[in-house]
Amino acid sequence: MTLSPTAPEVTTAPLLSAQGLHVTFPGRHGGPRARAVDGVDLDIRRGEIVALVGESGCGKTTLARSLLGLVEPTAGRVTFDGRPLDYSGRSLKAYRKRVQLVLQDPSGSLNPRHTVYDAVAEGLRIHGYGDERTAVADALSRAGMRPPERFFLRYPHELSGGQRQRVVIAGALVLEPELLVADEPVASLDASVRGEILALLLRLRTELGLSALVVTHDLGLAWNIADRVAVMYLGRIVETGAVEQVLTAPRHPYTQALLSVLPEAPGAPVILTGEPPDPTHVPSGCRFHVRCQILASGEADRAGVSNACRGLDLPVLSGGGESQVACHWAAAYAPQRGAGNCATSPHPPADGPQGD
Repeated sequence: MTLSPTAPEVTTAPLLSAQGLHVTFPGRHGGPRARAVDGVDLDIRRGEIVALVGESGCGKTTLARSLLGLVEPTAGRVTFDGRPLDYSGRSLKAYRKRVQLVLQDPSGSLNPRHTVYDAVAEGLRIHGYGDERTAVADALSRAGMRPPERFFLRYPHELSGGQRQRVVIAGALVLEPELLVADEPVASLDASVRGEILALLLRLRTELGLSALVVTHDLGLAWNIADRVAVMYLGRIVETGAVEQVLTAPRHPYTQALLSVLPEAPGAPVILTGEPPDPTHVPSGCRFHVRCQILASGEADRAGVSNACRGLDLPVLSGGGESQVACHWAAAYAPQRGAGNCATSPHPPADGPQGD
């Protein structure tokens, strides 16, 4: 990866794991429930950065909030350090000391009436802590705000956008968490400071052994920061694997379309028609088939899988680190080594289909 320093060794046992996770919300006027997260398995190991990517409305943020314990799943479970998440108040308080959230908009995350010191110290005061001043100074220093005492009495409006995001990160670090969940951590920042914040997150992973889930729609960000990527569409993960493999040889037509619009991508961009379907009416078969460029071009029909695309549901991908894709068309060229119809072998051969 372009920005990554030497990463710490990643252990095989997951630190955080979602198993069969479903989150639904009531439909309008008593109609069908919205399936925001519709069967997700996802593991995050110690020292690992996982990027969760997809369009707006695909369920990324709901999944992240469920992993944080902010939304209780309708079905399935979340485990942390081998133990199922307990949704009682005391247990959640202890859990959120170990798993911290970094939000997209630092201006909205910081109270304009609170100084930098108070903003960073807030978590310490909630959880109870001894040497508050030293902890705040250490967290600001780790986040690149040096010397930290110079920023103690400043207010958010006196800081640049990058400095405000560093304060938000310091507020998460002050409790010495084991996992950060960063929701679009650089989306609101100028391009000139995005690289600085990404480099900071990578350095924190190296120095502190932090794990991270980075929620983003930006595949370029995923390439620069993540070890592994999970591509989400309409409540499910449809492709996952090592970031270099997924982003250099995407196998799911949805991943191919997302990558095709990057400035450095070869060939013409794939323009997907329409918006993702309403999560209250998830299509049968492959949930992407109503927008799929492979199906529309006739390639799926030539591969003999068009009927399966429209009518045969795909199994949930496992949460581990192996390369997987939930796609009948990809499976036709890379047969499944296991159950179901989602291909799990490496990308198609050079003479196989590469999508349109």
